[in-house]
Amino acid sequence: MREPRAYGETLQELYGVMAEFKSPDALKQAVHQARMRGYRRLDAFTPFPVEGLAEEIGFSDWRVPLATLAGGAFGTGLGYGMQVYTNLNYPLNVGGRPIVAPSAFMLITFELLVLFAVVFGIGAMLILNRLPRLHHPLFGADRFDTASLDQFFLVIFSDDEKFDARHIQNFLWSLGPERVQTVPSAGGPG
Repeated sequence: MREPRAYGETLQELYGVMAEFKSPDALKQAVHQARMRGYRRLDAFTPFPVEGLAEEIGFSDWRVPLATLAGGAFGTGLGYGMQVYTNLNYPLNVGGRPIVAPSAFMLITFELLVLFAVVFGIGAMLILNRLPRLHHPLFGADRFDTASLDQFFLVIFSDDEKFDARHIQNFLWSLGPERVQTVPSAGGPG
């Protein structure tokens, strides 16, 4: 979604430059400073959700919710249409009730709405996150495993328009991180 492409014509030697911070406030401040500097291709990794960080990064991707909505609409149409088609082609008169009775169709329609919304949402999430994949360039970075424990990371990706590894390293060091390092673009597990 936000990260540089691993394959194709835009293959970069570097995946990005990463800085490690001790606290969520330091990370949010660093993200704010990076956005003020004009960096747009960046992401943050934290051990727990940090309130306001997504807005600070500028994350506004609606593709998964839209795919979920499309799945729900598809499931609704399929569930209702299937029951109407079946009842019109194979009519069964039960006590003089109408052949097409919307209230009787709601249970199956609702079940297919939920089923297809979940399937479309999960499918979109897997595709957009390029999952499943066995390796990610950040997994090879020193101390990145602490992103799930107690450290906070900011990565500026190499496909940013203003990307210059040396300038970004100097800029990130000026923000007071614990560590700054470049992350090579690994094509796979090495």
